[in-house]
Amino acid sequence: MAEVTGIKEIIKPENLVYKRTRVMTDDILHYCPGCGHGTVHRILAEIIEEEGLQSETIGISPVGCSVFLYNYLDIDCQEAAHGRAPALATAIKRLLPDKFVFTYQGDGDLAAIGTAETIHACNRGENILIIFINNGIYGMTGGQMAPTTLPGMKSSTSPFGRDVESMGNPLKMTEIVATLPGTYYVTRQSVHTPANVRKTKRAIRKAVQYQKLNKGTCFVEVVSNCPSNWKMTPVQSNKWMEENMFPFYPLGDLKNPDKQFAE
Repeated sequence: MAEVTGIKEIIKPENLVYKRTRVMTDDILHYCPGCGHGTVHRILAEIIEEEGLQSETIGISPVGCSVFLYNYLDIDCQEAAHGRAPALATAIKRLLPDKFVFTYQGDGDLAAIGTAETIHACNRGENILIIFINNGIYGMTGGQMAPTTLPGMKSSTSPFGRDVESMGNPLKMTEIVATLPGTYYVTRQSVHTPANVRKTKRAIRKAVQYQKLNKGTCFVEVVSNCPSNWKMTPVQSNKWMEENMFPFYPLGDLKNPDKQFAE
């Protein structure tokens, strides 16, 4: 009995270290083991709850691994045609300017078929948040080469590695949008370690706060792994990402009006 009483003394609201956010639904994630999508979903859900925005948030997900975003976040969601999420977000934000509007896009979507929509929304300074998951490959449709696939990196459509002479160079979308006058905050982060998860959460929170202040487009890239299409274990893919993706896509802020992150 004394032991039970002791446990009850510990299990109190004031002693709570962590609890699952209520913005995440009970649906089981369909993502492959080790994929970064689930971690970014949780970060986003926690921020929406902590900022009190659950009833004010509208998320847009296009074609790609994140197409079922609406199954996992208990918020209003809208599906977009492949690559068109920024255009749809523009319309929703202009019609409902008091809502918090974000897009959640992969590199095969944002940096390929959606290049025009992305660049022009950022150039206009639409007051939206664009979350860009970059794993250097088409994750959902069979592991084809994406605009972000590294030189020499193998895929189902570049089985001998990306040949820059015939296939062109990888596209650094975050560097491109950082040069546009309409973007206010542009950063590149990752979620492969606890420390990086915390940095990414601070970055997304900062972008959310800027949207409240009507500062313009915020763009958060998250460099992630794709264990299934990279043909690696989750641990191997994280190590490969550190050794190969990060040198080409270095982490950090590319455009930051305020050097201090808001906690």
